Amino acid sequence: MAYDADIAIIGAGAAGVGAARRLVGTGLSVLVLEALPRVGGRAWTREAAGIAVDLGCGWLHSADRNPWCGIAEEVGFAIDRSEPGWGAQYGDLGAPAEQWRAARQAFDDWSERLAAEPPASDRASDALEPGGRWTAYLEALSGYISGDELERISARDYVAYSEASTYRNWRVRAGYGTLIASSLPADTSLRLATPVEAVTLKADGVALATPAGTVRCRAAIVTASTHVLAGESIRWPAGLDPWREAATRLPLGRNEKLFLEIVGTGPFEPETHVLGAIDDPATGAYYIRPLGRPVIECFLGGAGARAAEAEGHEAAYARAIDELAGLFGASVRGCLRPFMASDWAATPTIGGGYSYARPGCAPSRLALARPFEDRLFFAGEATHPTDFSTAHGAYETGMRAAGEAMAALTLRPSRAGAGAKG
Repeated sequence: MAYDADIAIIGAGAAGVGAARRLVGTGLSVLVLEALPRVGGRAWTREAAGIAVDLGCGWLHSADRNPWCGIAEEVGFAIDRSEPGWGAQYGDLGAPAEQWRAARQAFDDWSERLAAEPPASDRASDALEPGGRWTAYLEALSGYISGDELERISARDYVAYSEASTYRNWRVRAGYGTLIASSLPADTSLRLATPVEAVTLKADGVALATPAGTVRCRAAIVTASTHVLAGESIRWPAGLDPWREAATRLPLGRNEKLFLEIVGTGPFEPETHVLGAIDDPATGAYYIRPLGRPVIECFLGGAGARAAEAEGHEAAYARAIDELAGLFGASVRGCLRPFMASDWAATPTIGGGYSYARPGCAPSRLALARPFEDRLFFAGEATHPTDFSTAHGAYETGMRAAGEAMAALTLRPSRAGAGAKG
């Protein structure tokens, strides 16, 4: 068949951008298809009233080995290397200092047990102390870290990430989403607002059905989220069922962000952090005046994110303001107003935050990463064995999948004569 491209990339998030960057200068024609009307996927910097915020990924985790740092420096994006304020509860608000110390120690102890004596069940919750005083606190942290409660989290998967992390966390002042969106090679053929509706394998390539017509390519790199892979929005080849089953074992957790604008001054110190409540698994985590900006970022995970999804943004904002007023005093209500919020779970082409492995399912990451008949290649944060849930993990898998696709095409010359149309 006549090709529209040698390689089509499904998705223009961090993995799709990584794949496109790997294919630059190879002589292969590349076409990126993105269902959203923008580049970046779960990386999205938005600006309003002169304030830029990251609705998706915001921290360059394992920054000292994160490839996005090198990319940022190459193109002149300023990186903020100051330490995040997560490590302490500002002013010990909400509970006595000894309770905050005990809660953090309980998390450290649980983490050590998980690594040293992993439970046979592979359920992260089975490393908890029975009836432990700080279980609600640990469940809240699990929501932020993994997007779900500990009973549904693979201990092996959690430890794999933890052991690989360097725990260096930096930021891009212009926004992580801005960096990723601007890093797609300028000469890449890109079709935004073009969802793929069906993937069909042909004798000599792949056909991708879209509302704008069928795209024909020699190979395709799939960077769709596990929600999309396991769902019904795209019709997949029947032989892909094992890949789709792997995706169901790597669901997307629930993670959302709310931003409150600070009007006037208020008792809010820049680069400080508070947890709304020490004993509530659904509580918000609040990062105050990030990079000195007049906002408070409320990060919701697990139970908190599900509540926001069920009740709507208005109720979520009200709950966040209530928690902050409970910590800082009722007077802060007058200087906080809703600013911006994410809605990842309700975005059909994404469907949640980032992937976690169910108990016993950590090997599914490698299973999902396998090529299919040397024509479909899989990338995305869920396919990284250790750096899942991160933009740099997604980027690295895009680079890996692009290399696999190039190798396969080298062994499978085009049957279309003159080659792709570009």
